[in-house]
This record gives sequence, structure tokens and C-alpha cells, in this order.
Amino acid sequence: MGIPGLRGTEHIGFTVPDLDEADDFFVRVIGCDRIYTLGPYRDDAGTWMADHLNVHPRTVMRELRFYRCGTGPNFEVFQYDAADEQRPQPRNSDLGGHHLGFYVDDLDAALEHLRSNNIRILGEPTSSSRYSEGQRWVYFLSPWGMQFELVSFPNGKAYEKDAPVLLWHPLRPGE
Repeated sequence: MGIPGLRGTEHIGFTVPDLDEADDFFVRVIGCDRIYTLGPYRDDAGTWMADHLNVHPRTVMRELRFYRCGTGPNFEVFQYDAADEQRPQPRNSDLGGHHLGFYVDDLDAALEHLRSNNIRILGEPTSSSRYSEGQRWVYFLSPWGMQFELVSFPNGKAYEKDAPVLLWHPLRPGE
């Protein structure tokens, strides 16, 4: 049955090593709007941080910023002073590995924009096959090494021809 009243993904939260660097990347390079900032938060004696955020109790959440990026979910971006920090950036193949995919209307124009901002692009665009035929995609890295993807399928994907339910699409956010 699932969660009663579920509407969709409201935000995606992640931690960055330098919030000002991330702010420049999200606002200037990606084109997101910064909406508001909160913090710092700390609990010098109790266990609130551990109980509510699953981090070391003496960790300080230095600041968080919320961003809106097009019609997709919001981003909640944190910078912590972690009492027991682990630094390695997970790869897709690592436990907890992840990437964020941005839909763009014109993959080639988006790639040129990233290149003009000295963003590291991983390989050349790939044309998908089978159910995802009609889609092109490519990964790129943020300045701190987080994985992102550009994806485009302006004429749809092959699976859509016979599918009773379509994947969410930023061009049709209410469907």
C-alpha cells in the first residue's frame, strides 16, 4: 500500500565540504535559485544530533542552504563540522553511491556550458538502448567530486509506447 498521502520527492539532502563553493556551482553553473539558509545547529551536551540526524552527538551542522532547480525536487545542502567525519566521496559502485541527474532539453548545449565553466565531464555522451532508447546521457563531477548526470530524451523513451505508467518527467511534472 505504501505511505499514506505520498505525493513525491520534496527534497534531496546531501553534504558538501565547502558550502560557498557548492553555492557558486549550484547557482552560477547549474542555474538553481538559493531560497534560504539555516544554521548553525549544535548540541554540546545531549544526543539530539545522534537521535535525529544519525551523526556523532558533538557534530555541528555549520549551515544548510535550500535550492530550487527547475521543476525537480529541492536540494538541502549541508556543511558540517563532523566529530567523526569520513571523507571519501562514494562512487556509484560503493555502498551509498549515488548521482543526481538533471534533465536538459539540449544535451550538447548543456555540455558546452559545463565545459565553458571547466567542469570535468566523464567520457562522451552515451545513447541508451532497449527500454531507454531515445535517451542520451553523460556524467560530470562537481568541483568537490560529487557525481551528476545530464540526461535528455526530447522525443521520449522506447518504453513509453506501451507503458501504463510513465516515469516522472520534468516537462510533465503533474502527470
